[in-house]
Amino acid sequence: ILSTLMARGYVSKTDKGTYRLGINLIEVVSCYINNLELQTEARPYVAQTTAELGLTSHLGVLDGNQVVYIEKMDVFSNVRMYSQIGVRVHAYSCSLGKCLLSNYSASQVRTIMADCSFIKFTEKTLGSVDELIADLDLVRRRGWAIDDEESEKGHRCIGAPIYDYRGDIIAALSASGPVSLLTEDRIESVAEYVKKQALEISRSMGYTG
Repeated sequence: ILSTLMARGYVSKTDKGTYRLGINLIEVVSCYINNLELQTEARPYVAQTTAELGLTSHLGVLDGNQVVYIEKMDVFSNVRMYSQIGVRVHAYSCSLGKCLLSNYSASQVRTIMADCSFIKFTEKTLGSVDELIADLDLVRRRGWAIDDEESEKGHRCIGAPIYDYRGDIIAALSASGPVSLLTEDRIESVAEYVKKQALEISRSMGYTG
């Protein structure tokens, strides 16, 4: 077992013949710890977003070309939705994914999305990487993203990026609901509120921009 772990970089052998933790294990654990810290810091803001806007809030991180939910608060139950934590969704069709992908250049986005089939969930779903790259330019300019009935007909979601101390986007916060609640005339105000909450989370993670 130790030989296998050593071959994979999870442990290393000292000159004395004993073993110690390897760099790969430290890297894996540090990512897990960072996500735990992010969840802890963000949780009050996720809850506040739901309470203030009357919309469902999500916190997500990027894994390949998908978004993984690491926190959710539903307006109807006002409790954390454990059944949704860990759920994966397509990055190109949700506001969280667009925020997270906006951290990368066009060439990097093409690499990340190389294996994506761009399934059309509705008539508004982005259908190609070129459409996605154009949308990401808009996300960077205004500082927020929208899924306007792109993942599900009759449903909107607005997200904003969360930055770490280096200025890199590490997560995103969103507020979502049916178009009857998240109406067109609310889009700008909801976007500004979500941006503000995401900025507060970023500052708690050491962001100074």
